[in-house]
Order: sequence, then C-alpha cells, then structure tokens
Amino acid sequence: MSKGSTFRKWSRIIHRDVSYLFAGMILIYALSGILMNHRGDLNPHYSVQQQEFKVTQDLTDKTKVDKALVLELLKPLGEEGNYTKHYFPKDGQMKVFLKGGSNVFVNTQNGEAVYEKLERRFLLSDMVRLHYNPGRWWTTFSDVFAVCLILITLTGLVMVKGKKGLIGRGGILFIIGIVIPVLFLML
Repeated sequence: MSKGSTFRKWSRIIHRDVSYLFAGMILIYALSGILMNHRGDLNPHYSVQQQEFKVTQDLTDKTKVDKALVLELLKPLGEEGNYTKHYFPKDGQMKVFLKGGSNVFVNTQNGEAVYEKLERRFLLSDMVRLHYNPGRWWTTFSDVFAVCLILITLTGLVMVKGKKGLIGRGGILFIIGIVIPVLFLML
C-alpha cells in the first residue's frame, strides 16, 4: 500500500468517525442557525398567543385601580396567581405584567382587553441558546467541535483523488465555496 493510499484510507476513517460523532451537533447548529436567520418571521424562544376579552370592572379612575381589582380581572384567564405588577403607560391604557413574560393590555375607557400569552418553545429555544454560548463548559465543547469541523473538512478534501478530487472538480467546488462568502463580505 502506497503512502498516498494509506493517507487517504486514514482520512476516510477519521472523516467518517468524527462526522458520525458530531452529526447530531451539526444538525442542531444548522437548524438553530436557520431559526436565528428568520427571527423576524418566527420567534425561536416563545410562541405568542393573543386572546381578546372584555373587562367588566370599572377602570376609568386609575386612582381606584389597585392590585385586588387587577387580580379580579385576571381570574377568568386563570392568571391571578401570575400577577407581578400593573401600570398606566398613558391615559386610557393599562398594562398588566405576568410571570413568564405574558401581559394583559386593557383599554380602561371601553374595557376591551388583549391577553398576550407567551409560552417557551420546547427544544427550539434551547437549541438557539447554544449559539449564545451559555457557559464556560460550552466554550470548551464548541472549540473542540470547531477543531473537529476543520478536521472533517480537511480529511474530506483529500479522500478522493484524480478528476473528482481536490485537483479536479472537487477543487473547483472548494474554490467556489470560498469565493461565495468572500463576495458577500465585499458586497
């Protein structure tokens, strides 16, 4: 066996095994990257549901609106236990803050209200959080992951020889893959 074929054989073994080891992480980063790219269209951390309802309590005199009265208007929503505070951002409007980020907006003149319920997205939120480097241990893991991605790339570049490898079509595709991001950076 020649040195070149031994080198390519080990490149294939390393490429295969490291790729399998990090395939799940590559998928998680790819999916969460797509979610981050489209944050304007889809909030990856929370789903927001709005529910309109009518308040029967008299809220026209804000000096008479206390915590007890606000808790009464939260009862039909089942949110009286999640009350944190309320305030009047401007005349005719009241905003109620609830634990977990949910809110209630009330027109104090006509009683029309909107309950905005936030629910944390299971798994998606945690996947996106990984992009924000949640801790020191994750920095270490991310560095190992990055080195392994370099290893996967380099072993992949040398696995195939000839016209389909790095000196042929593979090399052209490799150069195109470098040129595309460079063009985006320049433009």
